[in-house]
Amino acid sequence: MKDLPAPPAARLRRPSWRDTRLLVGVLLVLASVAVGARVVAAADDTVAVYAAATALPEGSRVEPVSLRVVRVRLTGATAAYLGPAQSLPADAVLLRTVGAGELVPAAAVGTAAALTRRPVTIPLDDGVPAGFAVGGRLDVWVSARQPDAGAGPRYGAPQRVAEGAEVFAVSTDEGSLGAVRASSVQVLLGPQELRTVLDAFANDAEVAVVPVPGAAP
Repeated sequence: MKDLPAPPAARLRRPSWRDTRLLVGVLLVLASVAVGARVVAAADDTVAVYAAATALPEGSRVEPVSLRVVRVRLTGATAAYLGPAQSLPADAVLLRTVGAGELVPAAAVGTAAALTRRPVTIPLDDGVPAGFAVGGRLDVWVSARQPDAGAGPRYGAPQRVAEGAEVFAVSTDEGSLGAVRASSVQVLLGPQELRTVLDAFANDAEVAVVPVPGAAP
């Protein structure tokens, strides 16, 4: 019986650029690299802007010490907010209150000449009521003194002279043993409201403030 002819030995061939499998593999690698680079770029698509470190009422100086830098993703609105890339004018103030953690709008920054309200200090005989905070709201009431009251009441019926006035600052001074010596609140008032409150102080009227529920910043 004749021996069958042995099959020729298979030889490894060097891969060719014309090999379809090689081309598909290269395309898959390139696609993975492109997708990965796009994901990384999208994850870092943020800009640095300023946010208020604490509640900053209208009229506050705009200084780095009262701000913190945060990175956020903005869509075409970068110029609408103040950021470390912009220089802060020496006389820059806030034209409206910016809450704690809120991004600082560029439109909310201006000069003191643009402010129309002024802070006025109102003493608090019974300490600082609960709910008083910078940026909060309160009503101001005035009871005029009755010079010829006789045996009647010394003051007239209270009248509300400012509604929803904004709190600019709250102050509490304490004695050496922790006893409260004096407390006061500064509120922002317009020209007419300010004139009425100053007139009340000048004529020894009673001035009281009442917090607006739910208006804390």
